[in-house]
Amino acid sequence: MKSLDDLKKIRDGAQKKVVMRGKHDGIRILVGMATCGISAGARPVMNLFVEKIAERDLNTVTVTPVGCIGECAIEPIVEILQGEERTTYCRVNEEVAERIFNEHIIGGKVVSDNVIGKFRL
Repeated sequence: MKSLDDLKKIRDGAQKKVVMRGKHDGIRILVGMATCGISAGARPVMNLFVEKIAERDLNTVTVTPVGCIGECAIEPIVEILQGEERTTYCRVNEEVAERIFNEHIIGGKVVSDNVIGKFRL
């Protein structure tokens, strides 16, 4: 970093990775980040979603870390909220997260292999 412009570029790059919380009209990805989720591998899963969203500059998709979802035996758990639909995935590793991103978030098709629930809110 040698100038104010360099600092602005770093800031702009970091802001793309910032997770917004609150009301959202697009797609929300909730990642269970309680102790059990983290120990089961939720952190790299969440990072993968954040990186993929930033790469494609998808400003209608957010990732939010959440606390205990209550199903420790099937962590990491990821929920996708889209409109009035809630899809819950279990045992999500980086490979499954990549499929969820490509097939569900981008392609609109639920990855049935790891889904444990699809509900209408």
